[in-house]
Amino acid sequence: MIRALAVLLLLLAGCSKPEQGTTLRFWAMGREAEVVGELVREFEAENPGIHVDVQNIPWTAAHEKLLTAYAADGLPDVCQLGNTWIAEFATLQALTPLQPLVDASTGIDQRDYFAGIWDTNVVDGELVGIPWYVDTRLLFYRKDLLRKAGYAQPPRTWAEWEQMNAALKKIMGTRGYPVLMPLNEFEPQLSFALQQEDTLLRDGDTRGNFRSPGFRRTLAFYDNMFEQGWAPKMSETQISNVWDEFFRGFTAFYLSGPWNIREFRQRQPPGLEGEWGTTPLPGPDGPGAGIAGGTSLVVFRSSQKKEAAWKLIEFLSRPEIQQRFYKIIGDLPPRRSAWRSPELQNDPLTAAFADQLERVKPTPKVLEWERIAQQMRVVTEQVVRGGLPQDRAVEQLDQQVDDILAKRRWIVEQQAAAATKAAP
Repeated sequence: MIRALAVLLLLLAGCSKPEQGTTLRFWAMGREAEVVGELVREFEAENPGIHVDVQNIPWTAAHEKLLTAYAADGLPDVCQLGNTWIAEFATLQALTPLQPLVDASTGIDQRDYFAGIWDTNVVDGELVGIPWYVDTRLLFYRKDLLRKAGYAQPPRTWAEWEQMNAALKKIMGTRGYPVLMPLNEFEPQLSFALQQEDTLLRDGDTRGNFRSPGFRRTLAFYDNMFEQGWAPKMSETQISNVWDEFFRGFTAFYLSGPWNIREFRQRQPPGLEGEWGTTPLPGPDGPGAGIAGGTSLVVFRSSQKKEAAWKLIEFLSRPEIQQRFYKIIGDLPPRRSAWRSPELQNDPLTAAFADQLERVKPTPKVLEWERIAQQMRVVTEQVVRGGLPQDRAVEQLDQQVDDILAKRRWIVEQQAAAATKAAP
């Protein structure tokens, strides 16, 4: 408690109180940057001494722009940061520790957040971000096609899913495939891997762990979908329109995220309303874990306006503000209390996401993670398309990941050696 208070006092001492004319620089990405202005205006009305300058950063350029700004000491005060980028900027010591501010806050309660989403912001035991919105992957499915195959409910386990896929393929023939998992996406393999007890990295996140029984089981399950002809060996660019293909019966299951609820609703043809739904991901022994995706709000260490920046984060984190944000854009809130709104609580399509979010897990918290995820996608695609043996694939993947983590491993080894030398 004393340490937390000391850190809080230090943080507040390093920034002036919001006064007339304080301007906060807020970098946001994509569609969120386009719509957050309405909420920001309300924040400014509550805090007349603070003006928020929202800059829209395209997602395609965001990572490079952030690194360039870091090198040039030009980072903003507040930023929307993808959850898989949190560890990278924490490693760079660019993010302000937020636990003391949370401890002193009357508006932000860790217990109200989905645990897996909150955990994405804790790096080396230190809280460095507050979840802003969340996403994860689960199954969109055609109820009518499942009924034709003899099933009244979607699958809950891998075994049930495989049985349904076999039955669906019999009635779909060569005209369609039970499952759509585009090969240019790594999220399906990652989701199935997170459902295992074995971690994806080992030895303090310095080496790959893809030869583990858990990932071998994941790869076998994933590859079998394609081997059995249940999933097409296609990337998303080879599919003319995933929404139209879903409704014309090209596929019965589509593994995707919450943004597609609106897309499917807008594109559903007459007669299919109510004939499709969402369901949590099946797991090896029951509903399984999923990816803890989304973005968080961070305060950069270089900011001289941390108190005003924290006020903005507290405002955007209010349950009622998150509910309005959902109405505007459809981004799912990270706080359970925000899900009490009628729009979310009474919608069966979002209910499956609420269920899935209780079981999400963060990806490994290393700055190299995005390179590792893409390498996982490349190698698993080689298994599916090119017939790379699974045993060889996991060995190759471990070797490639070990190479990616070589610098991290060297740093950890040097730190361990220094600690041993310093010990009495």
